[in-house]
Amino acid sequence: MTLRIIAGEARGRRLSTPEGIDVRPSTSRVREAVFNSLHSMGYLQGAVVLDLFAGSGALGLEAVSRGAASATFVECAPAALAALRANIEATGFDDRCRVVPGDVWEELPRLGDGYDVALCDPPYQFDAWPELLSQIPADVVMAESDQAVVPGSGWDVIKQRRYAGTVVVIASQQ
Repeated sequence: MTLRIIAGEARGRRLSTPEGIDVRPSTSRVREAVFNSLHSMGYLQGAVVLDLFAGSGALGLEAVSRGAASATFVECAPAALAALRANIEATGFDDRCRVVPGDVWEELPRLGDGYDVALCDPPYQFDAWPELLSQIPADVVMAESDQAVVPGSGWDVIKQRRYAGTVVVIASQQ
């Protein structure tokens, strides 16, 4: 699959994607819709972004390209980490990106606070949304799944939309 940055500073830049069934990059259609929504809601410009289950980093890099101040990526798969680091270098965003290699559940408590937006695209079949979101240190979250996402207490759903087999929810802390 060929991925590109859709808009902003690095528009058109190709991204590497790791091979295998464990990685399922967000489609261009979904990324465009998500980031158009986040931008129109005023959540993106100057934001400090957290990209969990980062994979190739397409979501966080799209955010930085469109005006986010910085992005922190959490990923544990070695092939995905290699692609992620190559993509950060290819976009020229080295000074605005930080890679945290490790399992999301283990790293979340160590990340600290101060994130404006969290981008969460775990493997499909993931169903621990309330537990995950209860630990996310961000004001706004974008959750991508193959099934309905129930954020749990403390979150207000701002937008929910299905794109073929993908469900996207944007929620804010209460």
